[in-house]
Amino acid sequence: MECEFPTVNADNETIKAIFTEVKTIAVLGLSPDETKDSHRVAAYLQQAGYTIIPVYPKGETILGEKVYRSLEEIPQGVDMVNIFRKPDALDAIAQVCIARGDVKVFWAQKGIVNNAAAQKASDAGMSVVQNHCSMVEHRRIYG
Repeated sequence: MECEFPTVNADNETIKAIFTEVKTIAVLGLSPDETKDSHRVAAYLQQAGYTIIPVYPKGETILGEKVYRSLEEIPQGVDMVNIFRKPDALDAIAQVCIARGDVKVFWAQKGIVNNAAAQKASDAGMSVVQNHCSMVEHRRIYG
């Protein structure tokens, strides 16, 4: 597998603004397994006061929240999409975010980069973060 270097990425001020402005976070690939990074990160963000919306192919609830099978199924507004999926899935995710029209932040977790998808999201007006852990960044800013 060839890794990309992120050419589309938010700066520190934008990341800080993201955490101030965002209230609702859809977590794509949120595992019910407490040992998985997606679960630990989502639990941390939930404890930090954000509303978490799990998107996962199985189960009814994760972290006490209703699980949706896809981003398209979520009926309420979504401020940020926090992505724990393979880089090749990001093109389709960017398209869904654009089609929804309410997503302000397209966040691909540590190790996940897809510059073409990131550029699409950015061109549609979203803030884009790639190859950064939202939990690590939140802790860095807020301690």
